[in-house]
Amino acid sequence: MPKLTVEPTGIEVPAAEDDTIMAALNKSGYTYLFGCKRGGCGICKIEIVEGEIEHNRPVAETALSTEERERGICLGCRAVPKTDIVARLTESSIRVTSPLLHPQNLPKKTKKSSQAKVA
Repeated sequence: MPKLTVEPTGIEVPAAEDDTIMAALNKSGYTYLFGCKRGGCGICKIEIVEGEIEHNRPVAETALSTEERERGICLGCRAVPKTDIVARLTESSIRVTSPLLHPQNLPKKTKKSSQAKVA
C-alpha cells in the first residue's frame, strides 16, 4: 500500500490500491480545495515531488496542460499513487475534516502495572 506524504505539513496517509490522492486524504480525515471531482475543473491540482502516479481515470485537456504534466502537476481527484509519493499542494492548504480519523487524535495505548498500589 503506497504512502502519501503532503508537503509542507508532513502529513502521511496510506493510499489503498486504486485510491486517488484525494480519496486517500479523505479516508484519513483530510481535505483540500476541490471542485467537480471528475477531472474537469482543475481546482484540485497538486505537485508530485517524488514518486509515481497515474491518471487511470479521464482528465479534461483543459484541466491539466501538457506543460503542467511535464512539471509533475496532477489532479488529486484523478491521480492514483503507484509508489510512495511526496506531494505539494499548489493552491490551497490541507484541512482536517474528521478529527476522529486524524491519527494524532487516537488515544495512545499505555501499559498498566501488574501490581496494584495499596495506600
